[in-house]
Amino acid sequence: MTSARPEHEYDPLTDPLPQGGHESPWFRSDNPAPEASAPVQEPASGPVYPPGPMGAPEPVAAPQEWYEPVPPPYQQDWYPAHEPMPEPMSGPVTTADPSTTAPIPAPAPIPAPISEPISVAEPTAAGDSTADPASTRAMPAVVVPPATGGRAERRKAAKGKGRAAPAPAPAAAPATGPDGRRLTRAEARRAAKARKDSPAVIASRVLGEAFITLGVVMLLFVTYQLWWTNVRAHQEAGSATKKITQDWADGRKPGTFAPGQGFAIMHIPKLDIVAPVAQGTSKAKVLDKGMIGHYDEGGLKTAMPSDPTGNFAVAAHRNTHGEPFRYINRLKAGDKVVVETQEAYYTYEITSELPQTPPSNVSVLKPIPVGSGFTKPGRYLTLTTCTPEFTSTYRLIVWGKMVDDRPRSKGKPDALVG
Repeated sequence: MTSARPEHEYDPLTDPLPQGGHESPWFRSDNPAPEASAPVQEPASGPVYPPGPMGAPEPVAAPQEWYEPVPPPYQQDWYPAHEPMPEPMSGPVTTADPSTTAPIPAPAPIPAPISEPISVAEPTAAGDSTADPASTRAMPAVVVPPATGGRAERRKAAKGKGRAAPAPAPAAAPATGPDGRRLTRAEARRAAKARKDSPAVIASRVLGEAFITLGVVMLLFVTYQLWWTNVRAHQEAGSATKKITQDWADGRKPGTFAPGQGFAIMHIPKLDIVAPVAQGTSKAKVLDKGMIGHYDEGGLKTAMPSDPTGNFAVAAHRNTHGEPFRYINRLKAGDKVVVETQEAYYTYEITSELPQTPPSNVSVLKPIPVGSGFTKPGRYLTLTTCTPEFTSTYRLIVWGKMVDDRPRSKGKPDALVG
């Protein structure tokens, strides 16, 4: 059953829309409807709204008050604060003639992923406008492949996006033979085993290193014997000579000398030798210190220069440790040797030489030395040293006889003055 509709009720579905009206129900006024006899008040201007069940709507303002102005197609925050905002277009839009406009270029192709190193210039000082292309430094490009797979794979790819992917380990090149043929696993094992050093090779290397070490040690020992011992012996002999001359200056009385004690100075002008003479022939206390030793021990006791008769026999090194008797083989008959003591200068003249004799031949030290050519007692000098050089197999003997005995008060002999 359909109910009758009042005549003033407007049905938006069936009634036509009045001119300037709106079909939306929210335009209707909520004021109470006026009485039927009251005349409907029309708005002064604007559209006419149909009557509703509550009566005529109230006059409304122009539609422009109901809407907010449309914002321009740009926003203030798109532009920097110091730049003015462009004015919106207000004039008519003109279209260019297609025949006079240049064609729009096609979009550039998307570049391939970077796989080569990128050259990055090193930072330079401010204001430097010259950049050396050779100073650029190549940096490896990091290419992150697109994430594929499920959500877990994409999450892992997103987490590792800022880190460089680890470089894959280089694959080992397959072993090949001399002919370029790829070796089997057994052949590769045999080839690797053949490349290893055999026990003989290892032993030869160890032996070679041992020989090198031994050679270095021997070289150091020879350097010590031939050079350093001479340096030390010359220093000690010089100190002993100064001590002897100081004792003479202090007025020390001559007497019996202790082993190793210096008591005289020997001069050999031809060989330019000045060396102290000490009591005894001890290797450690006398000879190795660059001094000349006087035979005065046990059965080898010999005379002193001041004795009226006898053989003043001495010994010294020919090589190393100062080597004071190295060149006594150059002495010839008539050359002079002076022995200086606290009381006098004793001058001997060389008469003969024995180039080689065994160390056991002690007869050369007798008061009348055997082999010297002396036949009667006298005041003789015997010089002994080792021979050949750098060995101690034999002894070299040189003899002389006293030709001058001069007290110190008379001055130096002619052999030292000349």
